[in-house]
Amino acid sequence: MSETQATKQVRVCQYQSCRKLGADRVLEAFELHPVDGVEVIAVHCLGQCGNGPMVLVLPEEVWYCRVSPQEVPAVVERHLIGGNPVKGMLYRKFHPSNG
Repeated sequence: MSETQATKQVRVCQYQSCRKLGADRVLEAFELHPVDGVEVIAVHCLGQCGNGPMVLVLPEEVWYCRVSPQEVPAVVERHLIGGNPVKGMLYRKFHPSNG
């Protein structure tokens, strides 16, 4: 898929603290569950060190923290396909009224 076709981006932090917590496996899990119109991108740092692995879904600016590879299918099914963020996984710093 070309970047111009993607309507959403899933950015998965791959910086030091997130990688120590398994962000490489989270990225791999998203890559194993492709969704039409969604581009999965490994990013250097999302600036939220200590709360990772961090995942940011754009353009909605939905932040997920402490994501495990086992939780990725729920994000894919419920959020990326179904359009409903997974409230229990939301990063409360940016989504304080959810969870």
